[in-house]
Amino acid sequence: MKMDYCVLGTNNMTASIAFYDSLFEQTELNKVLSTERMTFWQGKDFAFAIAIPFNQEPASNGNGTMIGFNVGSIEEVKRLHKKAIELGGSCEGEPNQPGPKFSAYVRDLDKNKIVFSA
Repeated sequence: MKMDYCVLGTNNMTASIAFYDSLFEQTELNKVLSTERMTFWQGKDFAFAIAIPFNQEPASNGNGTMIGFNVGSIEEVKRLHKKAIELGGSCEGEPNQPGPKFSAYVRDLDKNKIVFSA
């Protein structure tokens, strides 16, 4: 079994699209579909999306919930962490090797936690 896709909620679709479009510029993820409610980026074996919640309630982040992107190299971990901060995200853990993988943690504009690892 492998992960197929991930969807994170947003309260500001325009700002979220701009954040992820820029963050994913030099990665394998490409925007493939955008509607009023959802936007999808897809790579070879994985899709990522942001969405306005179906139930019309405000999007919120889950405490202890995060999505991880294996980005292939320590240099790419550092680059994406820096880029996310420049785009208005917040740091949740500087690039380092706290366990078996070199990782860096950020929150996006809606405070969703993401990790880049190699």
